[in-house]
Amino acid sequence: MVWVKFVICLVIILFAGTKLVRYGDAIAEKTGLGRIWIGLVLLAAVTSMPELVTGVSAAAPWVASPNLALGTLFGSCAINLAILALLDILHRRTPILSEASSEHMLSAGWGILLIAIAAGSVFAGERFSGLGLGWMGLPSIIIFIFYLVAMWQIFRFERSHQLSSPQAISPQYEGISTKTAYRRFTLAAMAVIAAGIWLSFIGNEIAEVTGWSSSFVGSLFLAITSSAPELVVSITALRLGAIDMAIADILGSNMFNIAIVAPVDLAYRQGSVFCAASPSHLITAVTVVMMSLLVIAGLKFRQKRKILVVSSWYSPILIGFYIFGAYALFTWSGGL
Repeated sequence: MVWVKFVICLVIILFAGTKLVRYGDAIAEKTGLGRIWIGLVLLAAVTSMPELVTGVSAAAPWVASPNLALGTLFGSCAINLAILALLDILHRRTPILSEASSEHMLSAGWGILLIAIAAGSVFAGERFSGLGLGWMGLPSIIIFIFYLVAMWQIFRFERSHQLSSPQAISPQYEGISTKTAYRRFTLAAMAVIAAGIWLSFIGNEIAEVTGWSSSFVGSLFLAITSSAPELVVSITALRLGAIDMAIADILGSNMFNIAIVAPVDLAYRQGSVFCAASPSHLITAVTVVMMSLLVIAGLKFRQKRKILVVSSWYSPILIGFYIFGAYALFTWSGGL
């Protein structure tokens, strides 16, 4: 029965996710903020709501599983980067990162910094347990502040780029009013959030039924399901020709996922969430850092052709890193 609920929850997220990109694109057009900024902030925040709700619910007193919470957040980052490999395969003409804006290197770099701080906090464990506000650890506060600084810097960079090179875009959503776009976007977001609440309890059930560790369940099953909106949104954006929006959603979601550590830490009343975290999360964190560096390399060294016919050189490496990380985590956590 638990697997039936898992599938139902997945279907809800997939259906709601398909609506997000359409109305997010409409909002980008009507507000003039641009697809990159809308993807990086608005779409990323909404598609990451399952991670937020799942992480907070898993850390809250009624579940009290910090490893399930952190596993979901870290694992979702790895899956999001693996989605880039899928997008590259689906984008038949040229390597997808070669057609994307170089501005994405900034958000990818900030994502590496944020998860590096989180990984360092897991490694430090109880060494910083006495530093923070109440039971909330200092690393969580630092991560959240850095996230806000990153958003401000990227916003200023994006606005300056728009002013220096304005692009004329023909209206595509004249038949949809701004009010309608916001309303339908909100309805889709509410559906994603509702499914996300359900996810934390389903994940805990899976851990109990299978006997698998909460770190592995969070990093694999919950992370895959909660990343379903990113998958649907990015593929839909790719079909619309909005490559920058698709990539911005993925990289923005990774930054948001790590920033979620702050509310997760606040929900975990037994001290800093990093003090109770398993060292196995370091495997996922290192995997995410390596995959992010590959994305930056793909953005930096722009290849005109796909060397593997259907994929660029970085796609199989991204997938390989993810599979290796999942296997290493499964082995570390004891597996079955």
